[in-house]
Amino acid sequence: RPNRIVVGVKSEWANGMLYAAHKGVFDLAATEDREVPLVVTDFATAELVKVAANAFLATKISFINAMAEVCEVAGGDVTQLARAIGYDPRIGNRFLQAGVGFGGGCLPKDIRAFQARAQELGAGEALRFLHEVDLINQRRRSKVLQLAAELLDRRSGPAGPDLSGTRIAVLGAAFKPNSDDVRDAPSLAVAAALAKAGADVRVYDPQGMENARSAQPALNYESSMADAVSGAELVCVLTEWAEFRNADPHVLGELVAAKRVIDGRNCLDAALWARAGWAYRGMGRPAPTP
Repeated sequence: RPNRIVVGVKSEWANGMLYAAHKGVFDLAATEDREVPLVVTDFATAELVKVAANAFLATKISFINAMAEVCEVAGGDVTQLARAIGYDPRIGNRFLQAGVGFGGGCLPKDIRAFQARAQELGAGEALRFLHEVDLINQRRRSKVLQLAAELLDRRSGPAGPDLSGTRIAVLGAAFKPNSDDVRDAPSLAVAAALAKAGADVRVYDPQGMENARSAQPALNYESSMADAVSGAELVCVLTEWAEFRNADPHVLGELVAAKRVIDGRNCLDAALWARAGWAYRGMGRPAPTP
């Protein structure tokens, strides 16, 4: 069920062969009363479509995360800001979810490769902004460490916070829900950084555990959310799985050593968790009144 088909061709013969190969897609679309846009273009444009689309999505995500940075110092709420600007049809509300940033095997790789190739072609200045997009994305991971130090009342030195002697549950290893893909996953990068800062980190993910163990074998992994949060002084929700979004804060509150939570995806009901007695911190959001 593609939202578009893009083909690069050099001849009418090639165009006819490609259309014949995809005829079943168009026939199925017709029976479902939907249209599959077909873009027939040259090789260079067809190749650029993929990286241009991913660069645009990465830019949109990093834009809202940059707004989260501003909200954090101005006292604003990035979730309400995103909702407001998302009503603008020129902007739209998709990919305006502030959090720990994007990951996976496409967006990070594509924007870096796109910059490098543009530089080779002599158009590096045109994509200079993608470097900042990448930097914003990386900074959101560091923000989790900063929030962890604040919630745990730990000081940060030149080398970062010292979290020695603390136990932290990280909920999420895959870069997005409903996937076992941990390539360049912000959640797993944050978990590793927390461990490097001295914390005893316990990781749980519904599908990504095997791949996470291969990528970060030094971390501790638990077989359930309950096991991960048991005895934790801080819970970090870093992948927006439905299991985490719908978790009962009262039930989890009976398992942890201290009710502190970082909502790295702004996917939790902040007021609900605050009413349950949790010290809640979201990305780009003010702390709710208990």
